[in-house]
Amino acid sequence: MKKVLVINPGSTSTKVAYYEDKQEILNKNVFHETSELSKFKTIADQYDYRLELIKFFLEEEGIDLTQLDAAVGRGGSLPPVDAGAYLVNDDMIDWLVNKTKVHHASNLGALLANGFKEQSKKNCLAMIYDPITVDQYHELARISGLKGVKRISIGHALNMRAIALKTAENIGKPYSETNLIVAHLGSGSTISAHHKGQMIDYSLDDEGPFSVERTGSLSLKEFIPFCYKMTQEEIIAWTRKEGGMISYLGTNSGIEVEERILKGDDEARLIFEAMAYQVAKGIGELATVLKGEVDQIVITGGLAYSERLINWIDERVNFIAPVSSIPGEFEMEALRNGALRVLSGDEVAKEFR
Repeated sequence: MKKVLVINPGSTSTKVAYYEDKQEILNKNVFHETSELSKFKTIADQYDYRLELIKFFLEEEGIDLTQLDAAVGRGGSLPPVDAGAYLVNDDMIDWLVNKTKVHHASNLGALLANGFKEQSKKNCLAMIYDPITVDQYHELARISGLKGVKRISIGHALNMRAIALKTAENIGKPYSETNLIVAHLGSGSTISAHHKGQMIDYSLDDEGPFSVERTGSLSLKEFIPFCYKMTQEEIIAWTRKEGGMISYLGTNSGIEVEERILKGDDEARLIFEAMAYQVAKGIGELATVLKGEVDQIVITGGLAYSERLINWIDERVNFIAPVSSIPGEFEMEALRNGALRVLSGDEVAKEFR
C-alpha cells in the first residue's frame, strides 16, 4: 500500500489530501489568515508558515508523516517543460524561489512536497506533476502574428490532461491514440487540442473565449485606446479579474446568472449564451488543428455544471464530434494518480534542469 500526500497551494489556502493507494483518507482545504500572509514579503517566504500549519493539521488528524511514500505538489511557474512527473531538486527550488518571473502560490507546491519528504523515514519521493508551463506545442502553434511576441504554452495543463486521460479511458482508446478537444471553463477558460497523447495547441485564457472573470480576446483597435488611460496594473486587473461575465453582469457566479435567466433577465441570458457561443468558436478553431479528426469534445471546470451552457455549446459543435462533460476540477486526483504511476514503475519521473 502506497501512502501519498497531495499539496495544492492557493493564494489564501492550501488544499491537502492524503491517500492510501487510490483510497482517499483525508481531503481538506487549510485556510491561511490574510493578516498572517501579509507579514511575508514574498510567496517563498510563506514556506515555513504553511509547512508548519499543514503539518500540525495532518498530525492532529492522525496522519503518520514518517510513513509517506510520496509527497506531490502542484507544479508552479517553471520554464517550459514536457508533461509528466518531475522530482523536486535544488535546481527546481532555486528557479521557483529566485528566478521565476511569475510569483504565484503554486510555486510553493514543490517546496512543500520537499518539506514533507524530509518528514518521512522511508525513501519518500518529492515531486510535481504537469505544471502550468507544460509545453507540447506544435511548431506552427508558436507563431503569434507579430515578430517578438511569442505564443506561450501556459494553462490548466494538470486538469486538462487528467480529463483527457479519463476521457480516453471512457471511450476505450489509449490516450496515445486519441484526438480530443478539452475545454476547461472557469474564472479563466482554456481550450486544448490533444493529438495522440500530446497537447499540441491551446486557446489560452487571454486569447480565446471570455470567461467568468477574464476578457479573452479583444478587438485590438477598440482596446488599444484604453491602454493609454490606465496603468499596466489596472489593465491586468481589468482583463484578468474584472472582465468577462463579471464586467457585464456584476457577478462571477454562474448559479446566480442562471437564476436571473429563469426570472426573465434577457441581458443575463444574452451574456451567458455569448460565452457559450465563444467557447464553441474556440472548439471549432482547434478542430481545424486536428484536421477534423476528433474522437471526443469534453467540457470540464466549474461552469461544466451548467446544463444550459453545455447544451448551447453542444448544439454548435456536435457535428465535429460527440460532446461530454466532466464538471469540476480533478487536480488532487491527477496529482495522486501521477505519483502512483511513478511509485508503481508505470512512469519514470523526469529530472528538472
